[in-house]
Amino acid sequence: MSILNVKVADVEQVTDMVKHFTLVEENGQPLPRFSGGSHVVVSMNINGRIHRNPYSLMGSPENTDSYHISVRRQENSRGGSVFMHDGIEVGSKLQITYPVNLFSLSKLGKKHILVAGGIGITPFMSQIADLNRLGDDYEMHYAFRSAEHGAFVEQLKQMCGDRLHLHIESEGQRINFNNLLSNQPLGTHIYVCGPEPMVNALLLTAKDLGWPKTHVHSEQFLAPPIGDSFQVQLVKSNMEIEVPGDMSMLEAMEEAGLEPDFLCRGGACGRCEVEVLECDGALMHNDHYLSDAEKASGNKIMPCVSRARCQKLLLNI
Repeated sequence: MSILNVKVADVEQVTDMVKHFTLVEENGQPLPRFSGGSHVVVSMNINGRIHRNPYSLMGSPENTDSYHISVRRQENSRGGSVFMHDGIEVGSKLQITYPVNLFSLSKLGKKHILVAGGIGITPFMSQIADLNRLGDDYEMHYAFRSAEHGAFVEQLKQMCGDRLHLHIESEGQRINFNNLLSNQPLGTHIYVCGPEPMVNALLLTAKDLGWPKTHVHSEQFLAPPIGDSFQVQLVKSNMEIEVPGDMSMLEAMEEAGLEPDFLCRGGACGRCEVEVLECDGALMHNDHYLSDAEKASGNKIMPCVSRARCQKLLLNI
């Protein structure tokens, strides 16, 4: 995958838990163009081990002089968010992938309803810039725990005006998905990004109300969970590798010198899908990509976020 060398031009503490980073091309050249909803994968060298995390691009797609990402410090971080908060400062150099969009706006949508929870606001910042430029009809619904956790609220007020609807949990304000999704005009598309319970609740409501799947869009990058270490045999590569408890299979393959394909590294895109040839235990699926039937078959796995509890796992890679 092609890599961009960037340096950090600015760091802003947005809330107690969120930092905003401005990235510029190392040699001062314009960065590649992108569309609203795009993300990049940031590579971080943490004590000699490379961590790669996806982050949404937040700036206007019209401005490629810089990229903007925000990182929430995760309480149970495997190291990436803590490194970005504590180890990255103005002048730091990073490597990022070219932008990829797995959460794009539908060009056929007559109206767009954007729903964000917490740090899930980040992909919508670039989408709003696109919607404003195109003059499209939209609503922005932003839910967060309390006023001090409302990142980018003032900026959103300027961008959205009366299209912005804030839902502050500490003030008893919750989004009623049934009301929100009922009686919308034909051709409306809805987009959601945020905590898993919120995303799942909206998707279930849309299904119950008969929304077409093609009109419901979600994004949720997952961090690889920690688990027991296990051995994997890579048949085509003629290798056997160990997957430590704090490393994903994808990361373990990369540590072994392989270059498996990926786009999101968060269980959403399906690009890293691998065929399972044999497993004498249980596959622990953590992705959003495979269907329930595909997971039950035991024939496929997403090594970016999924694991296994077994003595023997053979993958066709």
